Amino acid sequence: MNNSWNKLIYKGWAPIYDRIFNSGPFSKVRDILFSEIHFRPGDRVLFVGAGTGADIDRLPYDLLEITAIDYSEDMLEKAKEKFKGSSITFFKMDAQQLEFDDGSFDYVIGSLILSVVPDSTKAFGEMIRVCRKEGLVVVFDKFAQPGKGQSFVTKALRHVIKLLGTDIGVSFEEICQKEKARVRLISDEGVMLGNTYRRILLQKVC
Repeated sequence: MNNSWNKLIYKGWAPIYDRIFNSGPFSKVRDILFSEIHFRPGDRVLFVGAGTGADIDRLPYDLLEITAIDYSEDMLEKAKEKFKGSSITFFKMDAQQLEFDDGSFDYVIGSLILSVVPDSTKAFGEMIRVCRKEGLVVVFDKFAQPGKGQSFVTKALRHVIKLLGTDIGVSFEEICQKEKARVRLISDEGVMLGNTYRRILLQKVC
């Protein structure tokens, strides 16, 4: 996967994305993503890979300072249409190179983005960097199950699915390795398809 290919693929996904990834099981999971988080008025929230804005509706976005970024203009336009007239700030931006100062946000949210970007380790590092000390990072994504090898069929399928703009073989444990000293794991739970899709909460400690 690379940014140019993803940009092309998500141009095609944009018109139908919500019908698939914001309905049925996905909608139910999105409803519980922030269930343990108590947002306060004025909190600074960054959505990394905001897509069509599927998660933004789940927050009291009119009370928060929300910034949403995505590399796909087509996905971002869908989000802008949904929240026209709101105070949400939208930017076309690469998740692997966030154009924000260190510690700019109280909450950094990445839904279904680490399995999409070409360099998930770099993107995760950027998410940690722009989160303030003691702030929260929320991750919802599909990851390879730790300690389990991939079968020949899974490996072959992984290459095919990458052509659709996502990767089913990303290891969160490997992504997180470089940042382990900077974050504290609060929770890690399987929320869909067993433990394939996980909801992970981390607090930045330094």
